[in-house]
Amino acid sequence: MTNSSEDAVSCLLAGPRGRRLCLQYALNVSPSIGTPLFQLSHRAAPQSSALLIIGDGEPAEEPDYTLEHLAELITSIAVPPPSGETLHAALRDSVDAARYWQEPDGADVVATHPAVLASLAGIARAIVASPVAASWDSPSDPQQWAVDWRAAADAGPLPTNAARLLTDWDRDRREDEKRAPRESPRDVQTIFTGTWWSLPMSLLQTRGSVRAALELYEDSFGPEAATVIPVRGTGRICEIRSAEDWARLCLRYPVEVTASRRHDWYRVTGRDGRWIIPDWTRVAADWDAVHLTVLGYLSAATRLIPVDDEYASVIGGWAPDSTVWLTDSARESAPRQHWARPDGRSEWIRQEPGADGIRP
Repeated sequence: MTNSSEDAVSCLLAGPRGRRLCLQYALNVSPSIGTPLFQLSHRAAPQSSALLIIGDGEPAEEPDYTLEHLAELITSIAVPPPSGETLHAALRDSVDAARYWQEPDGADVVATHPAVLASLAGIARAIVASPVAASWDSPSDPQQWAVDWRAAADAGPLPTNAARLLTDWDRDRREDEKRAPRESPRDVQTIFTGTWWSLPMSLLQTRGSVRAALELYEDSFGPEAATVIPVRGTGRICEIRSAEDWARLCLRYPVEVTASRRHDWYRVTGRDGRWIIPDWTRVAADWDAVHLTVLGYLSAATRLIPVDDEYASVIGGWAPDSTVWLTDSARESAPRQHWARPDGRSEWIRQEPGADGIRP
């Protein structure tokens, strides 16, 4: 990482996804914290959640755990040097837990408690010192990968004509802002959902590795087939490494989205106010793509990002090490790869002659 070690630790713990990464990693290396974490997460979960216990008879009596007790357990963990597999699993779980249309889940809330947050500092230091994390704030690489969540026979072409797609996005955004005040409740606390993402979803989005493309995406829906498409792209790439970088992008190219996002983003952040995102049609005049680094995602996604005294923003719908192409500067560069998770497996298997058993 280009950041100093302590700066990277602070950056990691500043974001909900970074805190959840550390909490999940602690659980992966020390399963004994699972019961108190589960109990405390259930208590902290939104009121609509319910606890389901499967078994015969009355459940066994469990200790009444406290957040301070959980923090002590985490602090006592002898943290081993993070392996690639264990760290990737924690990152995958953190990304999968991201949500923008309802309140943070119980584990995300638990991780914000001062005692728990302090206990995660040692975990964060071990993570940022790992060789695996060394590239987490690296710029976008020319070799990229896109994914189509369909089997080979059904996969379509990559999105093209970015200028037209941005024009369509701008039109839809304007219509959304006009329609939302008529259709959405005035009370921001009323349960109502609409547009919550902060990028044009129709544009080409790529990732820095096959494994990231297949496994690191928000709100996983359990796909069983995927077509992974090698892409090469170069040009003027805006790097987002922190919440401050995103705020500067919003401030330079602001467009208001308060009417369409206020209900969803209130539930995510607890803030009732005015919201902006980058005006991607204007960003495209200066940049060919925007790249959100892994550290940028972990420190800034699913959180309130103040922009100025009046406006704030949210990074929603992105992924770690993701590049969104605002111009037609990226092209399909090699034969497509076909992957599947047959027979209910959790791991992806490449569907090529002689490639059985290869993981991404």
